Amino acid sequence: MALDELKAAIPDFAKDLKLNLGSVIGNSDLPQQQLWGTVLACAIASRSPKVLRELEPEAKANLKPEAYTAAKSAAAIMAMNNVFYRTRHLLSDPEYANLRAGLRMNVIGNPGVEKVDFELWSLAVSAINGCGQCLDSHEQVLRKAGVDRETIQEAVKIAAVIQAVGTTLDAEATVAE
Repeated sequence: MALDELKAAIPDFAKDLKLNLGSVIGNSDLPQQQLWGTVLACAIASRSPKVLRELEPEAKANLKPEAYTAAKSAAAIMAMNNVFYRTRHLLSDPEYANLRAGLRMNVIGNPGVEKVDFELWSLAVSAINGCGQCLDSHEQVLRKAGVDRETIQEAVKIAAVIQAVGTTLDAEATVAE
């Protein structure tokens, strides 16, 4: 199992990450598609080759092809949107908010899976990328759709742990070079 290999690669000083990785994936209450879509989107967003190499095959095995593609699409579109909307939010000139974005985001309207799943994956990626405006937007859509705070927090925990594991493993690989 790739998850076990990934956990084994985590150094002893990051034992909490090893425990948390097993917990947020192995003991998650999320339905399979939400769980593995979140894992895949976050593995991509983590930008860690090791994390993606280890988690992608298991995600692919646990997702239907359309969900696999949609999770990758969530990571891709949010990579763009998080930079764009975070920048507009951080600029001190409020007039940027009035300008037309002019960026294609068709996948958000037709992701190929349940809208709630895609929104959850987008929220998790936005947590990794640190876009408060996107986090608020996706959280509001999820809450209006009846998703409880515990489910949303579960996705954020997955994002936090995967990002931390990626950062740690990439740092260790760099130091070992």
